[in-house]
Amino acid sequence: MATRDTGTEQLIKDTAKRVFFAEGRLHATTQDIADAAGVNRTLVNYYFRSKDSLIKQVYEEGMNDLSTRLVQVMEAEKPFRKKVEEFIDVFMADSMEYPYQETFLITEMNTHGNLYHKENMSEKVENFSRQIQAEMDAGRLEQMDPIHFSMNMFSMMIYPLIMKPMYKQFYNLDEEQFNKLMLERKEITCNMLFKK
Repeated sequence: MATRDTGTEQLIKDTAKRVFFAEGRLHATTQDIADAAGVNRTLVNYYFRSKDSLIKQVYEEGMNDLSTRLVQVMEAEKPFRKKVEEFIDVFMADSMEYPYQETFLITEMNTHGNLYHKENMSEKVENFSRQIQAEMDAGRLEQMDPIHFSMNMFSMMIYPLIMKPMYKQFYNLDEEQFNKLMLERKEITCNMLFKK
């Protein structure tokens, strides 16, 4: 039985992740991935059978990694504001590196339903909502449904990235200028979420 070359397999996955989620070429073909990775297209088909299989595996591995890091932050024994700041750091770093991952998620969920569901995530989200409510009860956050707090936090982080091409065009920003604005959003987001 032939052994799999895990180095080549990982190269293809890393290349696909860059092409799909960093460059936003969601319609790239297996030939495009093979060319970008510097391998023969038959190797892409050998390891992944189809583009759909490849993109699903790359996406799920990326989401597993991100979810693990976000859960570690949510469950850490730290003051809530510090926890939110670290959560924003982790989420923003991943989203800036792979800005089209969210676009893919929304497109696939609208097409196929729930694409990604990590076991026990509902329990972890409920626990985070209880922490939000405790901060509201202590007077450190404005009173609202904890879901609104989460929606506000994610909206302030991800919407500018989704709209990046438009903002760059409207405000004549280069990549460096846009990234500088995104790095400033942590403080802006926290100042908007938390009472002064």
